[in-house]
Formats: sequence, C-alpha cells, structure tokens
Amino acid sequence: MNVDSGVNLSHDSFRELHASCGRATHGAFRSTLGYNNAAVRQQVRFCTTADGVRIAYAIHGVGPPLVRAATWMTHLQHDWESPLWRHWLEGLAEGRMVVRYDERGSGLSDRDVPEVSLERSVADLEAVVDAAKLERFALLGTSQGGPTAIAYAARHPERVTKLVLYGAYARGRLHRGSEEAKRELDTMLALIATGWGQDNPAFRRFFTTLFAPDATSDQERWFDELQRLSTTPEMAVRIRRSRDDIDVSQIATHVRTPCLVLHARHDSAVPFAEGRLVATLIPGARFVPLEGRNHILLADEPAWNRFLEEANAFLGLVPLSAEPRPVLTRREAGVLGLAAEGLSNQTIASRLFLSERTVERHLANIYAKMGVAGRGARSVAVARFSRAMVADEGIQQR
Repeated sequence: MNVDSGVNLSHDSFRELHASCGRATHGAFRSTLGYNNAAVRQQVRFCTTADGVRIAYAIHGVGPPLVRAATWMTHLQHDWESPLWRHWLEGLAEGRMVVRYDERGSGLSDRDVPEVSLERSVADLEAVVDAAKLERFALLGTSQGGPTAIAYAARHPERVTKLVLYGAYARGRLHRGSEEAKRELDTMLALIATGWGQDNPAFRRFFTTLFAPDATSDQERWFDELQRLSTTPEMAVRIRRSRDDIDVSQIATHVRTPCLVLHARHDSAVPFAEGRLVATLIPGARFVPLEGRNHILLADEPAWNRFLEEANAFLGLVPLSAEPRPVLTRREAGVLGLAAEGLSNQTIASRLFLSERTVERHLANIYAKMGVAGRGARSVAVARFSRAMVADEGIQQR
C-alpha cells in the first residue's frame, strides 16, 4: 500500500532513464521526487511482519539507499513538517534514497502490538528492507535505533555496506551499572505515565533538557504534539522500558561493516561515554566527537554541519561541483540506475535481460569514465550519478 506525500518524478532526464531500464523500478525511479535544494517528497508504504504487525515506512530521495533504523517517538507524516527533523530528512536525502519507518506501536505503524523487544525491532527492520527490495544499503542508527542497527549489521554483514551511528548506545540505562541512570529511567517512566501528550511544563522541560536543550519555543510545542501523535502513554512506557533493557555489547564486537560513530560531547540523553564505548566495541570503527549538547542536532548549530560533512565523506558523497561529467550510454545509465537501488549484479542482469558478465563490463566502463576505482568505486559512482540526475545536469546520455 502506497501513500504519496507530494508529486512523482518530473525531470525529463528521469523519464529517459526510466525508459532505458525497460520497466518501472521500486527505488530510484518509483520512489518519488527530486532533491533540488528546494523540495523533497516522500512516499509512505506498509509492510507486514512475521507476527502480523503492520509497519509504516517511507521513501524519499534518489540515489544509493540509506536506511534509518527506527527510533523512539516518531511519526512519518508529522516528522515531515517538523522544525526538529526536517533538516535531517533533507540533508540525508541529498544524493541518496532514504528509507525510514515508524517502529511497532508508534506513528503510522500498528499501535496494539503483542511484543516489544530488540529481537522484534531487528525483525521489523528486516521486513522493511525486504519490502523495499533493498539488497545492499548503508544503515543509520540514531539514538535508540543504534542497538537495532548494530544487531542487524552483525547479523547481515552481506547486506550492510556502511554503518553510521549517531547518539547511539550499546547498553540501555538498566545495564550501565549506574544507579543514577536507573533513577533517570524511573523518573522518565513516571513522567510518561502521568504527563504524556499533555501541556505539562515539568514534563516538557525534562524531555527538552534531555533531547534538545537549545530548542526554540516552536520546537518545544512540536515536541508536545509529537507525543500525542506518536503513541499512547501505555505504549510509550513499554517501548521506553524495552529500549533501556538492551545490551548489545557482545553483539557489537561481531560487526564487520565499516562503521562511523558520532556523538555530541555534552549529550544528556545518551552520555558521551556510551558513544565512545560503542566505537571501542565495533572493530575498526572511527569515532568523531561533536561539539554540542543537543541529542537531536539542530539545523543552526555547527555540530549538524560537521555531522553531515563526516557522514557524506564516509558514505561517499562528493560535492556536485567537483564531480566529473562523463557521457554514459543509455544501457550504462540503466545499469547504474539499478545499482543505485542497491541491487546486485545478478538482479540487474535479470531485470535488463543481460548476462551478469555483461553487467560487470558495463560497470567497469562506467567506473573508467567517472575516474573511480577500488572497493568504493560502486558507491561513489552511483552517488555521483544520482545527484547529477536529480540536479538535471552533469551526466549526459547518448
């Protein structure tokens, strides 16, 4: 089931590329819209998990897929206009196809669910990426979505190309060996039970101090509305307690995916030490401290720009002005467009009625024209291609 939020593809170049593939595809060409520094659109869809829970997920942007693991208190539609999240959605979608979803019990997903646990969170992520037909993709875990992303990456190393963790943790409050952390959770659960979704100044100050101490009054009011829309007080307590009774410390040591960990130095929601611990546990992870105190990075703070710069560099996004302008054949454009969806060479060959060897040859020609080589050639090529096509410039077809 699909629910459009905005218009579908409009650029002539995308229509040509769509035709060169011979059929409508799920990702870059059916997903929606262009990022043109002015407007990004999303399309909301639904899938059903093995235990019968309907999960709402949204796709926006064009390019290599980036999946954001669900975090606490989201609503796909409400977040779209949010003064706290809008810059995240636009920034992450520059040159990428972003897939995100509301966790079970929240937002547009089913509210009345039988189980809330780490195992179910990982299974829900599995259901979403399968429904979106993503074979390989980068994975983003922010805040409480971090443990889910870590567990998924450890379980499915063949599908996750890069892992980005921001404000994440391996140990919930109940596993940090700190009485202060346990008291903080007790306070949070009591406030949720009594003040969730109400115009309660004490409740608002507590959560604003934790998540966005520099938030404006408009952002605080949005936070209040999100509480009412995202879930019920009872479900909020269940989810919060489950999130804080997680420990993926051992699982993290088995992650083999290249990983970037970023954390605000004065984050109150998830202590800086917990982010540093995550980077220590994951072999080869790179750790980037961000100067700031907001758990939800705000658009006007330097830490947000640093986050984007680091994430883009890690994921392979190159500024459009610095990109070469190769001439691709229509067949090469079709192959690269499908690669941008995260499809394997075997699947691309099947879609285009080619041999796998022919697909490999087309990709080799594309890399040579773009001047890229090595293990990261594929991700860099599809990122450059998608951004140039969305901007309606840069790559020519003949």
